[in-house]
Parts: sequence; structure tokens; C-alpha cells
Amino acid sequence: MSDITTDLIKVGDLNAYLARPSGGSTVAMLLLPMITGLGKQLRAYADDIAATGVTALAWDPWHGPTGDDHTHEQLRTLMDEGLNDEQALAEQRALLDHLFGELGQEKVGVIGWCLGGRYAFVLAGQDQRLANCVAYHPTVPAQPTEKQPEDAVALAEKITCPVTMIYPGADHLVPVETFKALQKALNKRDAAPSIVHVYPGAGHGFMEAHRQDNEINRAATKLSWPQTLTFINTTLS
Repeated sequence: MSDITTDLIKVGDLNAYLARPSGGSTVAMLLLPMITGLGKQLRAYADDIAATGVTALAWDPWHGPTGDDHTHEQLRTLMDEGLNDEQALAEQRALLDHLFGELGQEKVGVIGWCLGGRYAFVLAGQDQRLANCVAYHPTVPAQPTEKQPEDAVALAEKITCPVTMIYPGADHLVPVETFKALQKALNKRDAAPSIVHVYPGAGHGFMEAHRQDNEINRAATKLSWPQTLTFINTTLS
């Protein structure tokens, strides 16, 4: 594992968390967080990725607030009142441009959790620069909404890079019908492989540190995260 350097940076007027191997790299992942934003949990994921030799740059959907200093209810209000696809995708593309431009990365993938898992599918379906796509329990609404009009299921079918999707069988936020629709869309692709992991009994957000007292979540984390890190490194090599 590589030594890493970390920093909170600005990309234009956007906040971002940057974790890099100390010796530098030419490959990177864009991290799209769950509702807790740039909190300590997402920073830990970024640090794990950087320790494998891959630069990690994380998006801040809330422009400051995180799960470290705000409740889920406060962050959900920010999501319901302020998050919209047009702005979110513009910010994510700005971070991609920064990775390919100022940071000099030659290959970049995307990984997201929960709401970030949905955006991973949407971004990868629209931007063929991406070298991989990883979506943990993507929270996809049954029907597009005014603020989230992009159809993640339809866009999943258009992704041209390798994809991994992780679904916990006891997910209370992502109905199994949504999972099956996403899986069907991925199965229609012939441009690149799809890997789908199902963890029966594991809950939504099973990898988060505060959920590790549950034996099933802990076992799912122990199995899924090393495989995800291997997938990232293999598709970026």
C-alpha cells in the first residue's frame, strides 16, 4: 500500500477532498458521496483508494455541510430543497476536467454510494471519458422528478466502460424492482462487462463504520471492498 497525502482543495468555487499516493499517479477515481457528503466516512474511502496507488477526488454536494456536523434530517432537507441534476452534473464534470487537466490523470473512473451511486450511472452514461463505473446501492427514484429528471436506468444501458454494481439484499431505500431494472439495463450492453454483487441480508450503506456492529454488514464489507479496489485498479491499469 502507498503512503498518501490528503487535502481539502478548491476547484473553482467547488470544495473537494483530494487523496493522492505520495509518489503521484496517472490514474484516478471521482468519488460521489452518500448523503453525508465530504464527511469522515467518504474521506476514509478516498484514503483507501489512494493507498492502492490511485488518486481520489471527492465531490462535495452540499458545499460545506457534512454528516460530521449536521444530522441526516438537515442533510435530507438540503437534498430535497437544493439538489438538482443540472447543477450536480455540471459540478461533477468540472471535477473530471480538473482530474484530466490540472492533475494530469490519464484514466479516470467514477464511484458513488447511495445518491452518488445514482449519479455514477448518470455521469458514466453521459461521459465516455470514464474508464470504469462503480455504484453502491444506487438510490434511483421509481419515476424521474422535476429536480432529478435524468433516467439512471436508461443511461446505465449507454455506459461504455466496465461497471460494478453492489446491491444489499435488505436495502430499505432501493427496492428490488429498481435493482432488477438496473441489472437488466446493464445486461443489454455489449461494449463492456458488468459485474453485479448481491449481499443478502446486508443493509443500505452497509460499509459505513457505524453499521459494522451488524455481523452481516461487516461480512459484506469485508468481501465487497477489496473486490471493488481490485476492480478499480484493474480497469485503470
